[in-house]
Amino acid sequence: MKVQLNCFPGGRFKALTMSYDDGKEYDRRLVEIFNKHGIKGTFHLNSGNLGRDSFVSPEEISQLFSGHEISAHSVTHPFLDLCTKEQIIMEMMDDRRALERLARYPVRGMSYPYGTYNEEIISILATIGFRYARTTQKADNYNLPNQPLAWHPTCHHKEMLEQGEAFLNLSPPSWKIMPQLLYVWGHSYEFENDQNWQDIERFCQLIGGKPYIWYATNIEIIDYMDAVARLQFTLDNSVVHNPSSIAVWITAEGQPVEIAAGQTVQLD
Repeated sequence: MKVQLNCFPGGRFKALTMSYDDGKEYDRRLVEIFNKHGIKGTFHLNSGNLGRDSFVSPEEISQLFSGHEISAHSVTHPFLDLCTKEQIIMEMMDDRRALERLARYPVRGMSYPYGTYNEEIISILATIGFRYARTTQKADNYNLPNQPLAWHPTCHHKEMLEQGEAFLNLSPPSWKIMPQLLYVWGHSYEFENDQNWQDIERFCQLIGGKPYIWYATNIEIIDYMDAVARLQFTLDNSVVHNPSSIAVWITAEGQPVEIAAGQTVQLD
């Protein structure tokens, strides 16, 4: 039995996730655009700035980002690679604690302020319970992350239209072997500064509403990868058990198969 772990939910082979930093007031307009086109975003917030001039308020973020993901970005946006170990822990744990009180769910991801990080920071984040951390390094590919705590996005949104076209035009031989993820990041205030809101509108019109694309937050991607990794197979791949709490899809002899949460499935 030939089995491949190459499907997203619904038997899809492509996924899109968006990632925006800082929590500026222009997130409101960006969320409206995402919601109109059925696209999900992850919003990395500095809790120490919430409510200040030009930032979203603490009181609105639960409703504003409903259906999206609230994620950490540190309390005060320092260069973490210049901080002591104790400072790193306090910046990230205090941010997480404050955001969880507002979001009313566990905050398990982050993005690096200024994009700076090192191996010590990665080790600290793993120890204090973070599951992923987004960098600002361009991966320029559609691969899933090998190291979620140093997760390189496909591109900044200045390249999203070009990358979106290329992503949609991927031919079957390149994406039915490995699942493909388009990951775009940026800051909502950049659209205002550059007066190019039409670009994100065009991108969402281009990429949204596709039945073969899974629109997901950062943590949904990670949780799904974790669930796939937990699948248990017999030695001949004829039976699979899913011990996770979410459904997982695989291909068996080239056909998508759903393995529901807690289910054991005979593949042959």
